[in-house]
Amino acid sequence: MQFLQHLIEFIGNHYWLTTAFLVVLALLIITEGRKAGKAITTQQATALINRENALVVDVRPKKDFAAGHIVDSINIPQDSFAKRMVELEKHKDKPIILACANGQHAGALSKQLKAAGYTHVHRLAQGVGGWRSDNLPLVKS
Repeated sequence: MQFLQHLIEFIGNHYWLTTAFLVVLALLIITEGRKAGKAITTQQATALINRENALVVDVRPKKDFAAGHIVDSINIPQDSFAKRMVELEKHKDKPIILACANGQHAGALSKQLKAAGYTHVHRLAQGVGGWRSDNLPLVKS
């Protein structure tokens, strides 16, 4: 409780410093978000898959992928993504959607793809968990 009182006092006494910090923080979040590829909803993902033949890359571990994955997706687990990224070379000209369990890890991997020259990189905002909660089909292997 005392910490909160000190924080409020600090903000009141240093409002310019606090405002500058919040602006820099917001700009950092926006910049990093743009680098990570566009986060798309499940509806946007299905539209990309159906209209533009997007490739879905599931970056979850093999065991999770086998338990249920998006139809026609390929599995490149996060821990081996850097080594296996070359497998995506033949798909460089079409949209690529990265899907992880809940949307937290795909952003970092999409940065790697963008750095390698991939331009149509997207990440499934809530991952396969969001896909499942929207009652969209999953297949087991």
